[in-house]
Amino acid sequence: MKVRHSIKSAKTRERGCKVVRRKRRLYVINKRHPRFKTRQG
Repeated sequence: MKVRHSIKSAKTRERGCKVVRRKRRLYVINKRHPRFKTRQG
């Protein structure tokens, strides 16, 4: 999982990307393509 400064570029890469907040952190998750998983914060 990559740690990014900006989540915006991560969520626009593929249609299946979803932004989720967990424990004060922002995650981008993608069920179809797990390689797009990222975290911010």
